[in-house]
Amino acid sequence: MMEECYELWAQLEREAGVKLYRQTGLLVMGPENSESYQQFKVTLQRNKTPMVVLTHDNFSQHIPNVNLAPGDGAFVDISAGVLFADRALRTVQGQFQKLGGVIRDNETVTNIKPGPVVTVSTSAGVYRAKSLVITAGPWTNKLLAHTGLQLPLEVVKINVCYWKEKVLGSYNVKRRFPCFLLTEGEEAKEHIYGLPSNEYPGLVKICYHMGSETDPDQRDKQTDRSDIEILGRYVTRCLPGLVPEPAVVESCMYTLTPDRHFVLDCHPAYINIVIGAGFSGHGFKFGPVIGKLLCELSLGEMPSNDLSPFRIRRFHAKTKSAL
Repeated sequence: MMEECYELWAQLEREAGVKLYRQTGLLVMGPENSESYQQFKVTLQRNKTPMVVLTHDNFSQHIPNVNLAPGDGAFVDISAGVLFADRALRTVQGQFQKLGGVIRDNETVTNIKPGPVVTVSTSAGVYRAKSLVITAGPWTNKLLAHTGLQLPLEVVKINVCYWKEKVLGSYNVKRRFPCFLLTEGEEAKEHIYGLPSNEYPGLVKICYHMGSETDPDQRDKQTDRSDIEILGRYVTRCLPGLVPEPAVVESCMYTLTPDRHFVLDCHPAYINIVIGAGFSGHGFKFGPVIGKLLCELSLGEMPSNDLSPFRIRRFHAKTKSAL
């Protein structure tokens, strides 16, 4: 799916005349013999992704201002990079509207009535259609409640942190500093990832790939900073060119499934209601392919990718076996 996404993002760039992607490479680090690190490495090798394996001897020559922990391996996925998310979203919406699509913003969905024709009531009106696609992120279960379905989704709030360079430009995208991913480290077992300074000059985005459970409508009341403390310790240990206190903290939400795979499927009781959910913090980059697949499902067509890892029944199977 990822290979096709590169092609579709490039196609959108050409059609809209907008730059949406910047190739930076992705530095992957982690305990060399760990399952998580090896899984990343083997996946790239199996898909023949261009990559360079680094050693402790040559690491600092290629990646200055980063300390590679003893026992950690490192390699660079050459083709990886950064999607400009706001620009991508605006571009997709613009192309959608050019093709006759209508965006109804700031409307709260108040009811969904299933049937051969689905009726959706909102704060502004009533809509009827032969098929409906629900992609409501953290609010997915709130909408699905109208259809008698609840998925095992957990919503967590992520602190999105930006860390100041001690020397301006040392981690800048223009100096070929890559995105990076630490599969696990002494601070924590979840991933830590970073993007070079670009969006905010002089600030590097580094985040913990997990957060604390939250109610999406009360997310500002969730003030847990344990992930920021983990990141501060990691920055101190491995990124000596950054001030180990975040200069800017924003937030986002992940909607997690138990296995961290997406939900891309038809409603088990209503085949004309299609669900895209549980993107677990790594769905945005797959946007073009996910859109295509949800469209195919809504039209009753055979999906162009194998959707077995993303079916709803995998949860029910696990629930039944647990019982």
